[in-house]
Amino acid sequence: MEALKNSNECSLLLLLLLLLWSSLMFACANAEVHYHEFVVQATPVKRLCKTRNIITVNGQYPGPTLAVRNGDTLVVSVVNLAKYNVTLHWHGVRQMRTAWADGPEFVTQCPIRPGGSYTYRFTIEDQEGTLWWHAHSSWLRATVHGALIIYPRDASSYPFPKPHREFPVILGEWWNEDPISVVRRATRTGAAPNVSDAFTINGQPGDLDNCSNKDTTVFPVALGETNLLRFINAALNSELFVSIAGHMMTVVAADAAYTKPFTTPVLMLGPGQTTDVFVTTNQPPGRYYIAAHAYASAQGVAFDNTTTTAVLEYKNSGCPTKNGPGLPPAFPVLPAFNDTPTATAFAAGIRSPHPVQIPGPVDHHLFFTVGLGLFNCPPGRRCGGPNGTRFGASMNNVSFQLPTGLSLLQAHHLGVPGVFTTDFPAVPPVPFDYTAANVSRGLWQPVMGTKLYPLKYGSVVQLVLQGTNIFAGEEHPMHIHGYHFYVLATGFGNFDPERDAARFNLVDPPLRNTVGVPVNGWAVIRFVADNPGVWLVHCHLDVHITWGLAMAFLVENGVGELQSLLPPPADLPLC
Repeated sequence: MEALKNSNECSLLLLLLLLLWSSLMFACANAEVHYHEFVVQATPVKRLCKTRNIITVNGQYPGPTLAVRNGDTLVVSVVNLAKYNVTLHWHGVRQMRTAWADGPEFVTQCPIRPGGSYTYRFTIEDQEGTLWWHAHSSWLRATVHGALIIYPRDASSYPFPKPHREFPVILGEWWNEDPISVVRRATRTGAAPNVSDAFTINGQPGDLDNCSNKDTTVFPVALGETNLLRFINAALNSELFVSIAGHMMTVVAADAAYTKPFTTPVLMLGPGQTTDVFVTTNQPPGRYYIAAHAYASAQGVAFDNTTTTAVLEYKNSGCPTKNGPGLPPAFPVLPAFNDTPTATAFAAGIRSPHPVQIPGPVDHHLFFTVGLGLFNCPPGRRCGGPNGTRFGASMNNVSFQLPTGLSLLQAHHLGVPGVFTTDFPAVPPVPFDYTAANVSRGLWQPVMGTKLYPLKYGSVVQLVLQGTNIFAGEEHPMHIHGYHFYVLATGFGNFDPERDAARFNLVDPPLRNTVGVPVNGWAVIRFVADNPGVWLVHCHLDVHITWGLAMAFLVENGVGELQSLLPPPADLPLC
């Protein structure tokens, strides 16, 4: 009897292994390789009554939408015909063992020089939803960006009913001047850069801006449909509120992770973030504005106060429209520019759809300050910042400086000394009242450095991101390359580990790749360092990363090939 029992158990185990192997083979057999050529080039574009050359991919603004399935591989050959250096980043893609394809300039690669080329190769692993791609050199991503849509594998489906239609909705930011000239002038003078001249939806400012109403983006829908709108905030320096006149939105995913559905009249997205929503067309047939404007959390800081619009237009309803072609579309109610309670309530509504296994125990308890600062003006120069200073920014008082002769990942892989150090502080070098109304001027000037924080493969990291009120408190959308993470809690004021640990959501926290650190507040995130490489951590307001609000994790190889960084591609650009 015992032998028979053992035989049955062995047979059952063998059957389970065969089923697992079959499912893996089926997934592999159905995975596709998608080949694309991206030509980066100058293209004449007219917006706000003016025509100027902008940098585009394949002459398109926004750039091409890439559509793949979970498990597919992308091979994107990039040819740089523009006058600027360029790299491309695949925002939110885990890049498991393929850090060479991540894209941030001088972090994982040297730039693609004018006339040069580079092929990005990577596989989408266990991710579904809306991500995006964008340039990661200077301020090129103002116009070099596009959607990356990841559908479920062939054998699976959405965890919700299939929508009738779907649309990518890319929120952008437009300057009448070349954005590279804007940031170069600011860098030269030390002053804050000029704010944008308009926001855009799928590249168009909309009806409220000069010379724009003929080209306003229109989303055609029909009465009684449920449509999926994939919102992406591709703006350079602005968090954005979004509403649709007469329609509620049901959030079903954020940053390519499904969420518990919740219904809201307004979204708030920081740069880099994505939000998927269902919109049911249950209103009288007509035309309804989709509108967006800034969430400006910093007091006394200039911002773009314009509003961009697109139109949700009912078609083929068989009924007369509520507001015919001669009447303007209905306009939504948008929050006030500084409506922090609405922004906070929206972020709090995003949760994982089911209870999750929180990684632990924690190996690294980290505490990073994130905020602005001011540098003294070099002797003999006049600077354009407050009281003759230069604007700066830092994490734990270190203002991040990129190398110029070799990327950080190459220096690590080749063992080249002198490019970076691994002494980024785990806690602020000088603790202080981070959100006080008057932070001591002695704490305003950070130290420049190229400091990384090392992590062993498989270690569990809990990171407190603490905003500061140096010069001006502001919400910071913080992005970690190569990783997503659980947001355990956010709050205002100074983080208190004894008081605030009780607020941690250890049941269904949201999984994000970009988290908004509240104005004069904090966020706590947790993740497992399971992806070897050098991974940039930065504020996704590009003006702040320009000033140094960044650092990088150096995640070591684990054991064996499957836990180790792949070798660099043969065509990796040279510096």
